[in-house]
Amino acid sequence: MIATITIGKSFAHCIGYCLEDKQKLTDEKKKELTAGDGLRHKNRAEILAYNQCYGNKKELAEQFSDVRKLSKRVEKPVLHASIRLAPGETLARHQWLSVAEEMAKELGVAGNQYLVVQHHDTKEQHIHLVANRVGFNGKAASTSNNFYKMDKLCRTLEKQYGLTAVLSPKQFLPKDQRLLPRHDVRKEKMKEDLKHCLRQATSLADFCGKMEQLGYTVIKGRGITFIDDKKVQVKGSELGYSLATIEKILLAKQVLQIGPDGQKADKRLSSHTPFIPGILDSGLIDMSTAGTQIASAAADLMAELFKTYYPAPDKLSAAEAMKQYYRYNKKKKKKRGFGI
Repeated sequence: MIATITIGKSFAHCIGYCLEDKQKLTDEKKKELTAGDGLRHKNRAEILAYNQCYGNKKELAEQFSDVRKLSKRVEKPVLHASIRLAPGETLARHQWLSVAEEMAKELGVAGNQYLVVQHHDTKEQHIHLVANRVGFNGKAASTSNNFYKMDKLCRTLEKQYGLTAVLSPKQFLPKDQRLLPRHDVRKEKMKEDLKHCLRQATSLADFCGKMEQLGYTVIKGRGITFIDDKKVQVKGSELGYSLATIEKILLAKQVLQIGPDGQKADKRLSSHTPFIPGILDSGLIDMSTAGTQIASAAADLMAELFKTYYPAPDKLSAAEAMKQYYRYNKKKKKKRGFGI
């Protein structure tokens, strides 16, 4: 089970979304989709239950708004929660009604106005609960720990109905389970595409351009964020490549003359290697004090950082390279690291 929960201001908007078909679909398109997947795209919403309310979209919104006026302090009286089953799993109507009642109790709106709607336009069964946070006594249901409450409820319902168990969000797991690995196919693909573009790129602008050619939107500010074709937004730091790390990798590639194949044009850097503007300020390589030996150590460290190309060289481990780098730069007033 996967649950979502939000709060808002407009009853009409939320109730309309739950009761109406998708506005972007024409009747012809709905028929075409139904013929293709066998789902119900026209009249997709089925009302399973009313609680302290009744009527169509307009009537329901008016009833909810009238009760909402009993509390002038509540800015967001709309509570919208949903629960979705895993693909291939189903519950009967009476079971969904029991689930909805448990949701209302857990969220503190069992005595308030709410309606339960099931949508039939997706392969995964799911229901929506739209509730008025303001009760007939003028008090509003608390939103404190709502995500934790829904997560706890899902785990309980999974056991009760013999459904597929889903890992809770890490912050809700016991300490001994927070380190369990999770496989996110979308993030893995994004990370591989990012590595591929880093192999080919010669500058940050070139890297961003190559990512955009693969269909990603790149947002660069204090950090860097990537958005794929499904509008999934992921920070570079979540993929192991923050903006600072990407910039250092690209800068190191230029200094070490690393090509798309991962090989250095010159295996040994001499003191005659021309400096790139700003390289001395970058904190990566200081040829004036470190010489060839430190350049080599920095190269090995960057190889460890940039595993996109090849494993770390055998001569120096990342830890040894780091020690050498800082030993030669300890007199600097401000030390700069590699963002590892």
